[in-house]
Amino acid sequence: MLEDKLLVWKFKGGNWDALSRIYDKYREDLLRLAISLLNDISSAEDIVQDVFVSFAQSHELFRLTGTLKGYLATCVANRARNRNRDDMRHRTVELDDNEEVFTDSKTPDEWIICSEELKKLSNAIGQLPYEQREALVLHLQGDMKFKQIAKFRNVSIRTIQSRYRYGLDKLRSLLNSEVIK
Repeated sequence: MLEDKLLVWKFKGGNWDALSRIYDKYREDLLRLAISLLNDISSAEDIVQDVFVSFAQSHELFRLTGTLKGYLATCVANRARNRNRDDMRHRTVELDDNEEVFTDSKTPDEWIICSEELKKLSNAIGQLPYEQREALVLHLQGDMKFKQIAKFRNVSIRTIQSRYRYGLDKLRSLLNSEVIK
């Protein structure tokens, strides 16, 4: 948190290395968040890039009132919600067209298992109603507290907790039904 405040202070002063450090620090977390909300890697990458471009352009006016990660996660979630809304208006989304996400730390056998599990989880998350998916992802991957999510969505904390609980229950049900098949 202290590092973030220092980085924001330097960034507001025009230090572009600070922006680069912020990008490096939060890019992967924000990308995971966007992928979970959109279920599409290409769109998720676009959204994260757009958020950082907007963030860079607002350096003189930017004022940090909470956590930097929370602010950026909220920006990503807003853009993801807008993208989902636009996609619903223009076309239906195929959930089977998921791309795989890889990092360098596993053996090929572990990748096969991990990839299959990730695909099942991604498909199950993609089947959740958007409000439940958003509550789950913002809390679990965005590290946001229910109070922050409620404020961001302009609803009560109980509503967010219910969406989270119902989302977990539905996710369990979806994943358990795949195991039984």
